[in-house]
Amino acid sequence: MLRKTIFALLFASPAWAESCDLAAKLHIPNTVITSSEVVTSGVFAPPTGHLLTGLPAFCRVSATLKPTPDSDIRIEIWLPQSAWNGRLEGTGNGGFAGKIAYGSLANGLKLGYAVTNTDMGLATPAGADASIFVNHPERWADWGYRATHEMTVAAKQVVKAYYGRDANHAYFSGCSTGGEQALMEAERFPDDYDGIVGGAAAQNRTGVHVSILWNFVATRKEPGAYIPAAKLSTLTKAVVAACDNSDGVKDGLIADPRKCSFDPASLLCSSDDSDTCFTRAQVDTVKRLYAGPENPRTGQKIYPGLPPGSEFGWGALGAVPGPQAIPPFEPIFKWAFGSNWDWRTFNFDRSNALFNQKLAGNVNANSPDLDRFRAKGHKFLMYHGWADWLVAPDESLNYYTAVTSRYNKQVSNFYRLFMLPGMAHCSGGPGPDNFDPLSAVVKWVEQGSAPNELIATKYTANQPPRTVLLQRPVCPYPEIARYKGTGSTNEAASFTCMASPAH
Repeated sequence: MLRKTIFALLFASPAWAESCDLAAKLHIPNTVITSSEVVTSGVFAPPTGHLLTGLPAFCRVSATLKPTPDSDIRIEIWLPQSAWNGRLEGTGNGGFAGKIAYGSLANGLKLGYAVTNTDMGLATPAGADASIFVNHPERWADWGYRATHEMTVAAKQVVKAYYGRDANHAYFSGCSTGGEQALMEAERFPDDYDGIVGGAAAQNRTGVHVSILWNFVATRKEPGAYIPAAKLSTLTKAVVAACDNSDGVKDGLIADPRKCSFDPASLLCSSDDSDTCFTRAQVDTVKRLYAGPENPRTGQKIYPGLPPGSEFGWGALGAVPGPQAIPPFEPIFKWAFGSNWDWRTFNFDRSNALFNQKLAGNVNANSPDLDRFRAKGHKFLMYHGWADWLVAPDESLNYYTAVTSRYNKQVSNFYRLFMLPGMAHCSGGPGPDNFDPLSAVVKWVEQGSAPNELIATKYTANQPPRTVLLQRPVCPYPEIARYKGTGSTNEAASFTCMASPAH
């Protein structure tokens, strides 16, 4: 009877608002639907961020989930009133989240998806940050993996109530923290999504943050270790000049930083310090950033270093120099070591071991065991920018190697990795950074057509009006886009995917 009522409401256009209200009356365990409203104006003003325009009419459902007494997970589900494509899209977030990613909701809605997002259970009052969750391990688990799953379960039930049927397929797409969410879903909850896109995944979450701390400390290792912006520009130009042609074509992009043998000592000042040379302390800083964190006692690598070609983004690593500066993402260390933790006390041997002991089980998604995900016929598309200055791209290669070692040649049947030359963290950088991995994974799931290349575009601006600067095919790793020898290097047709020679 309920289904007949919903269908009647859905297909009688004057009753849209009532249909949206019906969704709010659902009973979902551990869930309170706090509001539901029909938005028909085409414009939505989110609590944070810029005004969203050009939206189709939709039902907006907000809910709070409490899988544990200490949980406070907020989610939103946006449901197009017409032209629904029959699919649900779960979307990822960034950093410590704490707020809904409304831009991701809007993007999915415009494509016809019923779309959902979560604040990952870490909303904070004004003026506070995630440090307030010291001694709240259930919040760490919510952020690490549980919020995304609970969001998905609730969203599927709301979709079924609103449309009168299940979604034909469910997909997830996210980058950075969203990439970690993607892998958590594939590893822990393989029933949730048929196809998953994970970009620049911070799946080795403890390693990522130790790396960020290492980079912060490197800029303060000794007096004069910090590298000012003008010198970073000098370094960027020198690295590109040295390594641009390593793939056989001079195009301003470093196709594979592992083939770059640039020596920062080549920029050592021969006389007075200036913006065009580096002091000995600054040369040492560059070497530490390239090397990445290691255990000082054993010499064991903790996390990969930053790649040549990412130098343009290094200004964010050390924030503003000075004694009062604090490392980026400091709260996660306070979760492990307490509210009074001081970054100067961190030891990359004993402290790192304790950090992992306390948090890795909740926040790391490093397991290559995708057996259940694979057995269900589900697909995973992973991508990473070669010029990422925050989450080291080599970590995605490490995960690829682990998964490939487990599944051998069968890995490409359900899991593929795409590395984008010159792209920074999730977007930006000198390389092409606009592409459509979600459509590729949809085609893979629904038509059985695996992605053999993605076409990436670099535009003159982030928003219209804009024109195309260059396009390039992005190939499934370990293949690379090789220049054919003729045609413009700004056109995708001038390149072909082929096996990469050993680096």
